[in-house]
Amino acid sequence: MHRVSKQRRDTPNPNPQPGPDNPGAESAAPQMLNASGYGSGVNAGVARPLVFVDVDGVLIPFRPRPSASRGRGVDGVDGGDGSGNPLLERLDPDDGRRLLSLAGDLVWASTWMEDANGVVAPRLGLPTLPVVDWPDDDEDDSWSATGLHWKTVALTRWAAGRAFVWLDDEMTGADQRWVATHHPMPALLHRVDPRSGLTEADLATVAEWLHGYNGTR
Repeated sequence: MHRVSKQRRDTPNPNPQPGPDNPGAESAAPQMLNASGYGSGVNAGVARPLVFVDVDGVLIPFRPRPSASRGRGVDGVDGGDGSGNPLLERLDPDDGRRLLSLAGDLVWASTWMEDANGVVAPRLGLPTLPVVDWPDDDEDDSWSATGLHWKTVALTRWAAGRAFVWLDDEMTGADQRWVATHHPMPALLHRVDPRSGLTEADLATVAEWLHGYNGTR
């Protein structure tokens, strides 16, 4: 299982295997959707679950979206990045509204890292979100001998005992079992089909889980 350096990120292509790519220049953020509580990091005193969101294969599917939902942008932000990266045209601005409607605190969990706030968020109408800072290979390779995805241990540590949802296209049953054994709170590891990206069915599953969790507190 390949571990990507913090200085690179995996980006889908039509083949459809992901690979590194440059997002290009940042664009000015439009007026954000109603996003009270975001922009200043996660408040550790808030009991709402975290919602870790990957970008490639989740918000940017490996296959082009139908033209009706491709490259529309939000509040005048063009779907492309102005530097010839066509993959950003696959972002669906409706995903921003759907993610903000979830009863959890959104966190970027992607190799895009801070570029997710500068490049992806404006096109989805999302505010600035907290970003998981991945450990370097030589800082933490505890995942490598376990068959786990390289994000799994880091995300569990980042959650710091809070319940969480993780939206990604690469997790397996091994990751689900490890989190169930090592994390003290409930967690939903939901795999998104990278060919289609995030769907309404995916978000309905997450919303139902969050509703059930919040209803038991």
